[in-house]
Amino acid sequence: MPQRIAFLASDAPVAQTARAALVGRYGNCDVDKAEVIVALGGDGFMLQTMHATQALDVPVYGMNRGTVGFLMNRYSEGDLPDRLAAAEEEVLNPLAMRATCVDGSVHEALAINEVSLLRAGPQAAKLRVTVDGRLRMEELVCDGALVCTPAGSTAYNYSAHGPILPIGSDVLALTAIAPFRPRRWRGALVPKSAVVRFEILNPEKRPVMAEADSRAVRNVRSVEIRSEMAVQHHILFDPGHGLEERLIREQFV
Repeated sequence: MPQRIAFLASDAPVAQTARAALVGRYGNCDVDKAEVIVALGGDGFMLQTMHATQALDVPVYGMNRGTVGFLMNRYSEGDLPDRLAAAEEEVLNPLAMRATCVDGSVHEALAINEVSLLRAGPQAAKLRVTVDGRLRMEELVCDGALVCTPAGSTAYNYSAHGPILPIGSDVLALTAIAPFRPRRWRGALVPKSAVVRFEILNPEKRPVMAEADSRAVRNVRSVEIRSEMAVQHHILFDPGHGLEERLIREQFV
């Protein structure tokens, strides 16, 4: 078992109470000196923790003190040493978003789950879609669209009727949100190495915002999305309850 553990918790009282109990039992160290980080909260807090610690190359083990907890393990205090010793590691690559706004400013961000484009006004968005520089759709009229990783495929993507992707698959899902034209288009699968580019048609009249794991950029003119292979997130799961099993199980409920 790692000897140096950093316990982090969301602001929720139940998470803060759990952190106090665990720190009292196992001690605590600074994040930059830890061998493992234990994150207490929900999936949103887990994503925040992974983003905040990505430069440290330290695995993160989540315990659910939130709601859904898809990225988390069950919470308990007494058996933490054994669980950390037996934990299985998944390695995730995030998506890199490069968004250019109407005013010419450029914003970059990483997303572990998905990069989404959403209409920001009363009218539907009109998007032009290219993949690896090749035009694939001249005009997609919709409330929005997203590109997700396998790890994020059960989140917003699944709610938008996108496919659940096996964790080991080298593909990304491109999913429309409430498409109007083409009415029956439900998205596509593209290689993990692909570069997906959305151009917003008539962005002044039909404004669009882009989000990378809930970090928003408004009034975008174009958004380019690719896998960032240089960044690796290490996430720990209890044996038999890793992302691969969870992604399969989610398809049968």
